[in-house]
Amino acid sequence: MTKIVVDGTEVDVPAEYTLLQACEAAGAEIPRFCFHERLSIAGNCRMCLVELKGAPKPVASCAYAVKDCRPGPNGEPPEVLTRSGTTKKAREGVMEFLLINHPLDCPICDQGGHCDLQDQAMAYGVDSTRYGENKRAVEEKYIGPLVRTAMNRCIHCTRCVRFLAEVAGVPDLGAIGRGEDMEITSYLESAMGSELQGNVADLCPVGALVHKPQSYEVRPWELSKTESVDVMDAVGCAIRVDAKGREVIQIEPRINEAVNEEWISDKTRHAVDGLRLQRLDRPYLRENGRLRPASWGEAFAAIAARVKGTDPKRIGAIVGDLAGVEETFALKSLMTALGVTNLDCRQAGERLDPAWGRASYTLGATIPGIEDADAILLVGTNPRLEASLLNVRIRKRWRMAPLAVGLIGEAVDLTYPHTYLGAGPDTLAEIAAGRHSFAEVLKAASRPLVIVGMGALARPDGATILSAAATLARDIGAVTTEWNGFGVLQTAAARVGALDLGFVPGEGGLDLAAMTGAGALDVLFNLGADEVEIAPGAFVIYQGTHGDRGATRADVVLPGAAYTEKCATFVNLEGRVQMTNRAGFPPGDAREDWAILRALSDVLGHRLPFDSLVALRRTLYGAHPHFAALDAVAPSDGVATVATLAGRGGTPDRAAFVSAVPDFYLTNAIARASRVLAECSSLARVRGLEAAE
Repeated sequence: MTKIVVDGTEVDVPAEYTLLQACEAAGAEIPRFCFHERLSIAGNCRMCLVELKGAPKPVASCAYAVKDCRPGPNGEPPEVLTRSGTTKKAREGVMEFLLINHPLDCPICDQGGHCDLQDQAMAYGVDSTRYGENKRAVEEKYIGPLVRTAMNRCIHCTRCVRFLAEVAGVPDLGAIGRGEDMEITSYLESAMGSELQGNVADLCPVGALVHKPQSYEVRPWELSKTESVDVMDAVGCAIRVDAKGREVIQIEPRINEAVNEEWISDKTRHAVDGLRLQRLDRPYLRENGRLRPASWGEAFAAIAARVKGTDPKRIGAIVGDLAGVEETFALKSLMTALGVTNLDCRQAGERLDPAWGRASYTLGATIPGIEDADAILLVGTNPRLEASLLNVRIRKRWRMAPLAVGLIGEAVDLTYPHTYLGAGPDTLAEIAAGRHSFAEVLKAASRPLVIVGMGALARPDGATILSAAATLARDIGAVTTEWNGFGVLQTAAARVGALDLGFVPGEGGLDLAAMTGAGALDVLFNLGADEVEIAPGAFVIYQGTHGDRGATRADVVLPGAAYTEKCATFVNLEGRVQMTNRAGFPPGDAREDWAILRALSDVLGHRLPFDSLVALRRTLYGAHPHFAALDAVAPSDGVATVATLAGRGGTPDRAAFVSAVPDFYLTNAIARASRVLAECSSLARVRGLEAAE
């Protein structure tokens, strides 16, 4: 630790700290535009100037290290002044220069109300200017459907450029020209290709980059803000849902160092319009081949008439990707009361079983633990599309110190250097047998990490692939009492929670593939499973939010609540328990899913033992205590689970692994209802075709 005096206050800070960090540790506020804690230091804006005793002029505190400060003539600690006359004059001068070319757009600028330039001009600026020349004019740039540009406002902080190059790993933006002619632009003004591009608008300290779909909609003080959790993938990013009245307007990231840091994907951010389009707002009944609006009483009566005369062995239930733990628990309780054992939550058809242990379907190393790995093997997964923020964490680990990353599956761009090993199970077998050079890399690593994706597990031989990967993890020493280097990368927000509840076939029960086949069942309860095809024959009760594939096939449609319209529990891919909060209410006659099932249980004559969400959770926590520990990852025995999986064995098919997410933007009913994401999907397909050519 090094002593330094800030405005008369002596503090001890690490020698590697910058003066900016040291000043903030002492409680001093330092203005900045270009500096960001998660990006490299650029030193562009000079707004963070401070007076350093002994220095000939003010220094940029973001780029000046504490260890570079010289002590006083008698060995006194270095002294920094953040409120001196020299510092004040320097900051006023910098602000005056920044405002030379900045237009007076504040009344119409989307950044108004949360603009760093506005705030700091008020705090550190002056009330007049000495410049009377014409302001610089810059043409607007097209950089895609998600971010709108107003480059007259740009102050050249380069946060956007550094984010895309360093964090996203897709350098779509850069600077051209010099001095006054410098401009931030994309190559030939093409659309940005990163699935994290929306974050550049969050980073922009002025209104040069703003979110295009929400342009000219609202001011920040008109919004009610609700902390919640994302369900567009299984990462469980911390988000803030901003609503105006009953309508969700925008979704912004929240800081959660253990999961998403402060980034979110474009799908998470821009699925907002999908929350209000194609919504189910009333029950429907199918008559003469067509769905007609119905009352809740009519819908329940039709369900009761079919269920009460049906053998429980001919009844089944499946759960989709967006179902919360509460409604899944309520559905399982109802099915148990009816004597139904045909249950399944594995919508993609993945071969996973909670009986093998929790470590067999979660990421044992956890997301922050990725930073401790020193070699990574990806099997049948493309984390860039399946779990974008987990991919960011792998890239962050690579930036900390280059490590070996091997990929078995489709050859894709992961945004960081990696070794493409092969396409399918044969390559995995070669590595396990030590006949591949990458096997030596894994064995030499002290903390190797093996991640298996749905591309390897959602196939008939998925259990065999999982066993082979577990055998490899065991043989290379990836799983010990101190380090669990074996994990599964889930793609659905609902999956881990449903597996924790044991929502899989009971003794003699049918799995999802059998239940959705022809002639297997007479009645099928479908809780939001929109990615499966259900063969004709069964009477289907669909409970969901959108008029998607599930509603199209249904005989009875029960309108449910989206994740922004209910307080629900979700468990992310590492087993972390999280909770959404209600930011609005479901449209029309739609209701929360657990409440629908509770009301239906009365009609079916098997009343569920709870009348409120509090009572439901009390019952849930009694049966599964780990759901009560919010934002915690319940420990699992990775050593025992890997040993169990390795002992299963089997002979895999030789077919190559295929990515579980062919289209990043259209993975669920909410995303498919979004016009913004449909445009993004179309652009992504065009880029894919151009790359193939």
